[in-house]
Amino acid sequence: MQDIGNARRVVVASYLGWTLDAFDYFIMIFVFDDVARTFGVGLTTASLAITLTLAMRAVGAFIFGRLADRYGRRPVMMINILCFSGLELLSGLAPTLLAFMFLRALFGIAMGGEWGVGSSLTMETIPARWRGWVSGLLQAGYPSGYLLATLAYGILGPYVGWRGLFIVGALPALLVLYIRRNVPESPDWERIQEKPKVKITEVLRRHIGLTIYAVILMTAFNFFSHGTQDIYPKAFLKAQHGFSHGTITMIALTYNIGAILGGLSFGAVSQHIGRRRAMVIASLLSLLVIPLWAFASSPWVLGLGAFLMQFMVQGAWGIIPAHLNELSPGEIRGTFPGVVYQLGNFLASYNATLQTAIGARNGHNYSWALAGVAGTVAVVIALLVGFGVENRHVKLGNEAREAERLA
Repeated sequence: MQDIGNARRVVVASYLGWTLDAFDYFIMIFVFDDVARTFGVGLTTASLAITLTLAMRAVGAFIFGRLADRYGRRPVMMINILCFSGLELLSGLAPTLLAFMFLRALFGIAMGGEWGVGSSLTMETIPARWRGWVSGLLQAGYPSGYLLATLAYGILGPYVGWRGLFIVGALPALLVLYIRRNVPESPDWERIQEKPKVKITEVLRRHIGLTIYAVILMTAFNFFSHGTQDIYPKAFLKAQHGFSHGTITMIALTYNIGAILGGLSFGAVSQHIGRRRAMVIASLLSLLVIPLWAFASSPWVLGLGAFLMQFMVQGAWGIIPAHLNELSPGEIRGTFPGVVYQLGNFLASYNATLQTAIGARNGHNYSWALAGVAGTVAVVIALLVGFGVENRHVKLGNEAREAERLA
C-alpha cells in the first residue's frame, strides 16, 4: 500500500508540474499581440518569442535529463520548477524586446526539462496497469495549463495586462514544497545506480535507429499540437474573425476541455488496444474535423470544431508519455524521452512564424495555414506510428526490480 501511496503522490506532482509549466508557456500565446504593441513590432516579430521558447526546449531536455540520470529525478525536478517559475517572473519585468526574447529563450531551456524528468519519474514509479490512463493524465497537464492560462487571460488579463500575467506565472514555484515533502525518488533510478555506468554515447549508438525514428515522430507530433493551438486564439479567432475577448476565452476553454478529455480517453484505451492503434485512430479522426475547425464562421461551430480537434490531437498525444518511456533505453530514461520530444519541438519550432506568415500573405486569412499543417501531419503521424514499434509490456520500476530478483 505504501508503494501505491507513493505512486499517487508522484502522479499528482508530475501532473501539476507539467500543468504549471504549460500555464507559463501558454500565457505567451494569449498576449503576444500585446507584447508586439508594447515594443512597437508586428505580430510575426513577436511570434519569434514562441519560436525561441520551443527551439530551446531541446537544450533544456538534455541538460535536465542528464542531471536527472546522474543525480535523481526528484531533486532535478524541483530545481527545474524553480527555474521556469523565476524566468516567467523576469519575463514580465523585461524592459526591452531584446531582453524579453532572451528571457523567453532561457524559459524554453527550463520548460524543456520538466516533461522528460516528470514523465520518467512517474512511469518508473507507477504499476504497469496504470500506465495508459496515467499517460493520458500527464499529457492532459498540457491542456490543463492552457485552460488555466485561458482563465487567467479572461479574468485577470484586462486588469493586470501582459506583464501582470507573467508575474502571476511565478506561482508554480510553490509546488516545490509539495515535492520536497511528499515525492520519493524513482525506484528505477535507484536500481540503475547499483549497476556499472554506461556512457550516453554508447547507449545512443546501440539505439541509433530508435533515436532517429523517435525524433521524426515527435517532430510530427509537435507540428500537430502547435499547428492547431499556437495561432488559433489571437491570429485566427481575433485577427481573422474579429471575435471579442469573451468569445475567444469561451472557445479556448471549450477546446481545452476537449483536449483533457481526449488525452484521458485515448490514454486509457491504449492500455487495451495498444499504443500504436490508439494513436493512429486519433490522428485520422482529426481529419474529419478540419472543415468545422478551420473553415466555419460561426463561433458556435468553431467552438465545436475546436473541441473535437483538440480531443483528437491531445488524444494521440495522451499516449506519448507512456509510449516514449516504454521505448526508452533504461540507462538514459531521464534523458531520452525528453530529448527526443524536445528535438521534435525544435524542428517544429518555426510553426507559429510559418503560419502567421502564410496568413499574412493571404490577407490575414489563417484557415489554410491551420488546415494545411493539421491535415498533413495527421497523415504523417498515422503512417509513422502505424509502421512503427511499441513496447507496451516492458517492466519498469519495482516490477523490473522484482523480475531481476527472480531471474
